[in-house]
Amino acid sequence: MAKKVFTVSEIKRKIEHYCAYQDRCHKEVENKIKEYNLIPQAREMILLSLMKDNFLNEERFSKSFARGKFRIKKWGKQRIVRELKFRNISTYNINTALKEINEQEYITTLYELVAKKDKLVKEENIFKRKKKIADYLLYRGFESNLIYEAINAIQI
Repeated sequence: MAKKVFTVSEIKRKIEHYCAYQDRCHKEVENKIKEYNLIPQAREMILLSLMKDNFLNEERFSKSFARGKFRIKKWGKQRIVRELKFRNISTYNINTALKEINEQEYITTLYELVAKKDKLVKEENIFKRKKKIADYLLYRGFESNLIYEAINAIQI
């Protein structure tokens, strides 16, 4: 089956819809544009147009990404930073995004995750139990000093 051919303006509209549906980073949009096998000038034109019309805004993307991953997936700051770096987000935007996370809410979430995981871990040995909880939270991206503080605060 032959691949459908689109005009540059049709592709631009499709990419605008793609960006309007959900905040996207440059990397995601560039990958989406590559699917259409455009010449470099057309690619640049579409990217510039998206930025000019505010469909593509790296700062807005990083802020909503950090808020969403923390509130919905309960990710820690380190995991959020790692994922944003993977998407080639600038250090400035990463730092701005982390300010979106309320410090008190962050600590409260950490303690809730420790308590929740403690109920699920079946390990009898106290040290192995603490290690399993710590490993889970490290994977989630919380800072090790906060994790050990939380584990020791809750009587396991």
